[in-house]
Amino acid sequence: QVQLVESGGGLVQAGGSLRLSCAASGRTFSSYAMGWFRQAPGKEHEFVAAISWSGASTYYADSVKGRFTISRDNAKNTVYLQMNSLKPEDTAVYYCTADRLFGNHQYDYWGQGTQVTVSS
Repeated sequence: QVQLVESGGGLVQAGGSLRLSCAASGRTFSSYAMGWFRQAPGKEHEFVAAISWSGASTYYADSVKGRFTISRDNAKNTVYLQMNSLKPEDTAVYYCTADRLFGNHQYDYWGQGTQVTVSS
């Protein structure tokens, strides 16, 4: 069982940056792949980025590639999402997720979400 708590969301102007953090409970954090998803108003959940348990592999949605960077610190049980060059279309609730499998798929564990709003 993994419990996830996101932080770092907020309001930012287009072109700005934010860094989301996700603190995970449990001693087995380093055995889980981690992912970030987002959900804009009236839309389905959308995959954003994923990182393997070791951090050696990452995977991004085309819409954020080159602007967002996912990373993790297994010693701190934390995963990060650095978001640069933000656009109004990045506005969404961002969710931290965990799963035994790496990649773009439905993850088993979800946090409560953090709101990111990008103004034009």
